[in-house]
Amino acid sequence: MTTAQLEVRQEVQTIAVVSVVHGISHFYQLVLPSLYPWLMRDFNLGYTEVGSAMTLFFVVSGLCQAVAGVAVDKLGAQRVLMGAVALLGLSTLVLSLANGYPMLLLAGALAGLGNAAFHPADFALLNHRVSTPRLGYAFSAHGVSGSIGWALAPVTMTLLAAGGHWHVAALGASCVAVVGLLLLWWCGADVTLDKDHAKAESGAPASSTLDFLKLRAVWLCFLFFTLTAMALGALQGYLPTAAGEVFGLPVAGAALALSAYLLGNAGGTLAGGFVSVGNLGRDGWVAAMLGFGALVAALLATGLPPAWSVAPLLGLVGFASGMAGPSRDLLVRQAATARFGKAAYGRIYGFVYSGLDTGMALAPLVFGPFMDAGVFVALLAGVALLNGLSVLTALGIGRELPASQGA
Repeated sequence: MTTAQLEVRQEVQTIAVVSVVHGISHFYQLVLPSLYPWLMRDFNLGYTEVGSAMTLFFVVSGLCQAVAGVAVDKLGAQRVLMGAVALLGLSTLVLSLANGYPMLLLAGALAGLGNAAFHPADFALLNHRVSTPRLGYAFSAHGVSGSIGWALAPVTMTLLAAGGHWHVAALGASCVAVVGLLLLWWCGADVTLDKDHAKAESGAPASSTLDFLKLRAVWLCFLFFTLTAMALGALQGYLPTAAGEVFGLPVAGAALALSAYLLGNAGGTLAGGFVSVGNLGRDGWVAAMLGFGALVAALLATGLPPAWSVAPLLGLVGFASGMAGPSRDLLVRQAATARFGKAAYGRIYGFVYSGLDTGMALAPLVFGPFMDAGVFVALLAGVALLNGLSVLTALGIGRELPASQGA
């Protein structure tokens, strides 16, 4: 095997391991929401109350993600990822033993702590171990794996909880963490950063740990992720209920609408990887895709489309969001390297992607009261508004980057 072939093989192995572990983290993000019907019944909880467990999940994850990014830069990705996967498994063990609302909150907090490490560790690994020409495809695979994890969780947890045995479903979910730990241990060489990775080829002057917070582009990236994550969290948590109420869909049809969105997102992310390696202005492409998604969501918010069209239209919203994903991740890379080279991937990705957790934490607080009040159309109108605001932030990020890094 030639040196070039060996390098390609190593890069593919790294992409595969990181993607599988990322899919596991997304699986755990929907363990609790998938069990909402049983938890609400057994503990007599409303939408806002049960959603608060996931709010706590994302608050803890968001607060700890920037710290996790520093840990990745200092300690290495493999150690951080193994600790994170172990915490996810522990969270579902606690959930399986839950006998009241406080234990649900504890399970959410533990899962949030584990979730915090994945984006800074994943993106540090991909940026350091995958060559630039293949980064778009790497980000695409990373995003698709997350969508697959999301898609598998509701089906898996619902099947395991059939008959009302949600405790068994939670215990079964802990087995997924065992698989992740074994994979990270077996493929350790593919998820290890060189000891001097923070210095190698950085081309950046020495800076303090928090100097990246002085960059306007970093804050715009954070805001962008907060807005898009609020839209995603709203759809994941409440779409089946809202679609059923607004369009009169049966339970199966409403669940299909959510699946269509998630599958559309996965397909868009896969296709977006090919677009991201082209010469399109990435900020403009991201803005165009999210703008299209906002228009489709606004159409749905009118309640005018026939029931049969709801799933295909939501699939379009998901596809547009997915198409923007790989280019979005490359925009963050440009923001990171514009000032700090390769020295701060973990910190910058950790902080910026904590916007995802912030948005996901805010979604139940913002949309839960509307759901409890029966204003179900507010979900779709809110998604349209949030996607529209995301367009403005994406264009703002592009204006902040040096011209040489534009596309």
